[in-house]
Amino acid sequence: MTRDYAASPNPTQLRRSRVNRVWAGVCGGIGERFGWDPVLVRVLWVLAFFFVAGPLMFVAYILMWMMVPSAKPGEGRSYVTKDEQEFWRGVSDRPATTFSNLKYTFRDLDDRLQRLEQSVTSDEWRLRKQFRDLEG
Repeated sequence: MTRDYAASPNPTQLRRSRVNRVWAGVCGGIGERFGWDPVLVRVLWVLAFFFVAGPLMFVAYILMWMMVPSAKPGEGRSYVTKDEQEFWRGVSDRPATTFSNLKYTFRDLDDRLQRLEQSVTSDEWRLRKQFRDLEG
């Protein structure tokens, strides 16, 4: 099995759906990308077609059909958890915010690790360990 290391691990890229498709999978792909129900996307597209600009919506759909790549076979939108799904959607929508959140998370972990290290290397910790050893 070969792995494409240059490809993004982000499963929320805009792709035409292979699962939720009626014609070309454009509305299904938009629904999968943004976490919306594909039926809702189709209904909004039909409403926009009839009430906003019919020919323009038709041309936009055809252009998206030609420009948006189709999802590859086996490329699903399966996530382990809801948190993972929200994380990847955030990476796509706001990469700077995601980087900032990760930076603060690692900074917090580093602070906690430093406090733990100070606690374990302190004389008080050694004394408590000796008392525990004497009791046990």
